[in-house]
Amino acid sequence: MKEILRKIYYAVLKILPDKLVVNLENLMTYHRFLNKNKLEYFGEKIQWLKLYGKLEKYNDYVDKYLVRDYIEKTIGKEYLIPLYGVYNNTDEINYGELPNQFVFKLNHGSGYNIIVKNLQKANILNINKKLTNWLKEDYYKIKKEYQYKNVRKKIICEKLINDSNGELLDYKFFCFDGKPEFIKVDFDRFSNHTANFYDKKWNLIDMREKGYKNYQMKCEKPKNFEKMLEIAEVLSKNFQFVRVDLYNVDGKIYFGELTFTPASGKHAFEPLEKDKKIAERIKI
Repeated sequence: MKEILRKIYYAVLKILPDKLVVNLENLMTYHRFLNKNKLEYFGEKIQWLKLYGKLEKYNDYVDKYLVRDYIEKTIGKEYLIPLYGVYNNTDEINYGELPNQFVFKLNHGSGYNIIVKNLQKANILNINKKLTNWLKEDYYKIKKEYQYKNVRKKIICEKLINDSNGELLDYKFFCFDGKPEFIKVDFDRFSNHTANFYDKKWNLIDMREKGYKNYQMKCEKPKNFEKMLEIAEVLSKNFQFVRVDLYNVDGKIYFGELTFTPASGKHAFEPLEKDKKIAERIKI
């Protein structure tokens, strides 16, 4: 039932005017409509940028395939997750040429991921059906994130990466004017999703993202953390704000993605006083 309601909600969002959608989202998050003269919260400024930030200029940076060229030229191809194939549709996929483990991703949005841990036991018909349905999605219309509007949709097949514990933590560096300020770490994203925030010295920040509980166990600073900070700074140098997502597999750093509108502006930071403080870094 929850999935059905989500699909109905997204279908409605696609046909509503941009201003109405971002105002409704802001109302749900901060309990007020957008006001240019009173943009106090981080999510409010993200919503405003969705309307007036001309985000289409970031098409090549959010395209999970084309951004690989930017990464190779900027920090080096050794930070790219190995690529097995790129396809325009499922008919082009030759499963006989793929390893037993891999990840399918779509290049034009968020959440389009299929992890295949055992191809021999995978339901290929279901996988192809899901990929085909995702290719039909106009992701930018759902939350009015226009950086995704002109992305030419493709299926990407990448190596499945995990650390020695069989896990993969997601390190998200929030960068302002080319400087990483704090890091969000996602734990157990596909089961019991929790998250913590850390400063640049890996001190735990007393803050949480609305909708997520904090991770209760101690998280050790990753190997080569200073290098991750350096990479985040290099990749964010040309942007007023961007979130740089990285992985760290037992010290081996991989690029994840660049995000310009985290959670589409809907996940407030709590307490809200910290949300306001973060918002001050984005000048409108």
